[in-house]
Amino acid sequence: MFKKIAHIGVAVKDLEKAKHLFSDIFGLELLNEEVIDEYQLRLADLRLGDVEIELLEGLSDHSTITKFIEKRGEGIQHICFEVDDIHAALGTLTEKGVDLIDRNPRVVRQGRKIAFLRPLDTHGVLIELVEKQK
Repeated sequence: MFKKIAHIGVAVKDLEKAKHLFSDIFGLELLNEEVIDEYQLRLADLRLGDVEIELLEGLSDHSTITKFIEKRGEGIQHICFEVDDIHAALGTLTEKGVDLIDRNPRVVRQGRKIAFLRPLDTHGVLIELVEKQK
């Protein structure tokens, strides 16, 4: 069902400092930066080989990322797996008893279809699914 790790989301307090570490010091390729007002966050996508690292900074006290950092500190916030067909993957997971945050995919930046699984069913790890772009 899962094809590969699409990206690993890392919650950070200061995106500029995190970009400096991952890009300038570690040498990852900076692919993209953007603000997503709907989710009150700023992000930067970086790549190492076939895996991307998504650095996430909350822009308000109400941001999911800000709340995550307040509760758990900076660090890995989620792992994203690529799937060929997100509707089929969600159906299969539901049949197997996995609790979903998103029963229907969200359409986000660049038209990507994503969905999240409830961490209580995934040993505390927030899992994101993203449909492979064709």
